[in-house]
Amino acid sequence: DSQEQQQQQRGNRGDRCPGCCRAGPASLGESSEYNPNLLDDPQWPCGKHKRVLIFASYMTTVIEYVKPSDLKKDMNETFKEKFPHIKLTLSKIRSLKREMRNLSEECNLEPVTVSMAYVYFEKLVLQGKLNKHNRKLCAGACVLLAAKISSDLRKHEVKHLLDKLEERFRFNRRDLIGFEFTVLVALELVLYLPENQVLPHYRRLTQQA
Repeated sequence: DSQEQQQQQRGNRGDRCPGCCRAGPASLGESSEYNPNLLDDPQWPCGKHKRVLIFASYMTTVIEYVKPSDLKKDMNETFKEKFPHIKLTLSKIRSLKREMRNLSEECNLEPVTVSMAYVYFEKLVLQGKLNKHNRKLCAGACVLLAAKISSDLRKHEVKHLLDKLEERFRFNRRDLIGFEFTVLVALELVLYLPENQVLPHYRRLTQQA
């Protein structure tokens, strides 16, 4: 009965990502800790430039015009205040995610694979594991792990993915392969993910496409 209730809560099949997302033994406890909307929250860029007006029957948000550079600075400062343990700015984190998405498209990886890579990556970010020196290796390792776990890659497809990762992130594949296990340990070997962690990323990616 509980399984049927969960399926009803998730909605129709069109709102669900493909079936490779499923909870691993240790991932159920994490689902309440990881918020897939946190780093992609559309409120982030607004900061102090946003005003919420509340009327009798409706509420609206007004965002004043501001130079992109000031908006970026305000966003990063607000993010740093909220997450002082994270060593990267929010703009840099989002830039790395765009690189992950673009690379995945070049390698014909499915949106669900990119979504899983985003979850791995954001978990490492929120744990404070990323810094200026390892950020690209972390991003590359997350894409590689997601591709392996969600796709039936052939040998030449793995080679092509490694070539593209080397080219885009400018690291040596030997360093990446060695770092892959480090990321796996940081994720506590949990690569199969509950749908509620992956689905928000999947929806955003498919809407952008």
